[in-house]
Amino acid sequence: MTLLSRLYGVRPALHHRVRVRRNVEIPAADGVRLLATHYYPAGQRRPPLVLLRSPYGRGNALDRLPALLAERGYQVLYQSLRGTAGSGGRFDGFVIDPADGDGTLSWLRAQPWFGGELATWGASYLGYVQWELAARDIPEWKIALIQDAPSSFAEDFMYPGGAFATGNALGWVQLVDRMFTAGGGITRQVAGMVGAARRLSRATLALPLQEADRALTGHPVPWFREWVRHGPGEEYWTSTDHRANTARMPPAVHLQGGWHDFFLTGMLADYAALLAAGRQVRLLVGPWSHGRGLYTREGLADALAMLDAALVGRQAPTGVRLFVTGAGRWIDVPAWPPAHEPAPWFLRPDGRLSRTLEDGQAGPSRYRYDPTDPTLTVGGTQVGLSAGAKDNRAIEARADVLTFTTAPLAENVEAVGPVRVTLHTRSDNPHVDYFARLCDVDTRGRSVNVCDGIVRLHDPGDVRVADIALWPMAHRFRRGHRIRLQVSSGAHPRFGRNPGVGEPLATGRSLRPSEHEIFHDRQHPSALWLPLAPGES
Repeated sequence: MTLLSRLYGVRPALHHRVRVRRNVEIPAADGVRLLATHYYPAGQRRPPLVLLRSPYGRGNALDRLPALLAERGYQVLYQSLRGTAGSGGRFDGFVIDPADGDGTLSWLRAQPWFGGELATWGASYLGYVQWELAARDIPEWKIALIQDAPSSFAEDFMYPGGAFATGNALGWVQLVDRMFTAGGGITRQVAGMVGAARRLSRATLALPLQEADRALTGHPVPWFREWVRHGPGEEYWTSTDHRANTARMPPAVHLQGGWHDFFLTGMLADYAALLAAGRQVRLLVGPWSHGRGLYTREGLADALAMLDAALVGRQAPTGVRLFVTGAGRWIDVPAWPPAHEPAPWFLRPDGRLSRTLEDGQAGPSRYRYDPTDPTLTVGGTQVGLSAGAKDNRAIEARADVLTFTTAPLAENVEAVGPVRVTLHTRSDNPHVDYFARLCDVDTRGRSVNVCDGIVRLHDPGDVRVADIALWPMAHRFRRGHRIRLQVSSGAHPRFGRNPGVGEPLATGRSLRPSEHEIFHDRQHPSALWLPLAPGES
């Protein structure tokens, strides 16, 4: 077994000595020169090729994957996108220049060492570029292996539920800016981000928000300013939306995500679209946050099995494999979502969460939201090291956070599938957010987040219904634990604070507090809906 195979716990294929050609120049269709590193197994004649395209540099920790693949007998072309790591042109955030893909494919087909079989692989941005690559027909393309990357950027990263993802957007701005200005690739930049957390926290509160880039980096970042100037559904985002390319994806696709990844909901929508387009799709969802599952034993072994099946004829894993948090086990199901029935847990005026509705006419629960002291969040689907399952007790102690909690469970409750919260609300302000977070409270009282979601409302009204789609889940609430639902009007900085005035996001400077009422009577049955197996609801 080779060193890399031992490191990642994967069963090795035949061990090949690896040769490397660095700074290979590839002409884009518009003449811009793109740089790449070519890994290939010694003594092999035109083996299948895996293409990786990245904005995160070469010669860093991400090089481990190309080296591992070459050890297993594959060629790897590891390319830096335009404007990054020595490649010419200008980097433009999540807008990918089609000349890069066109030129790369034309150049590749002309190489004598290319054998006519192509795979693509990558996580996050390296996965996102695969969706753009499918804008053209590629008969050589046999499989795409995509981790933590949906086909559309705006809905899932920028404006989930209509609220701008301020913390995540600026976290990525900080990462990319440090790569371009400080050098050293992604490894050094992630380490640098840990020390820059305080600057990032201050930048998320900048007014107007379009100046947050300058507060963070010391200079304007043009593509960040485009993000905050264009709301969801505007024409600008069409250049980052590759959902229409689904029909040109390769015959086999491996999708890997994490329950705490901000891209998961988009990937699950892509899974359904790929199945509808007749593709062979393998889906794996683990207990990870963004980018953390790529080098795990379970994730890497599953992806390698799919790669070997597509390119060398080995047996492929099928169906959907899910990690059930709270139970610590993997399950296999035929498809996502598995068969389930939405079961309601109703909010009660005394802070309880119950399977039965309130009998009387108790008044609503109330809180005040102040954007000058925005409701904070911890863990969840954030960018960086703070993501994941965390202790929420400090958040739940705030006066602007309501909690509704079951009695200790008499038996295990296992929920696998989509999650929703329906709130009947009233506010003195039409411009409001409603954030809902599902937590598992253990026998010691520690409250750990499972999933959450947000919705932004603008239309005036008396009692309004906030229908919140939370992140999906596969979780077991153990006997003796309690199920808890948090309700608030913010989750800063994961979702940027709602100023409450309806001004343009980019240029607004005013802040207005708001008073909120959450109703929970028979006429207004606010509820959490959990996906239980048929017959258990």
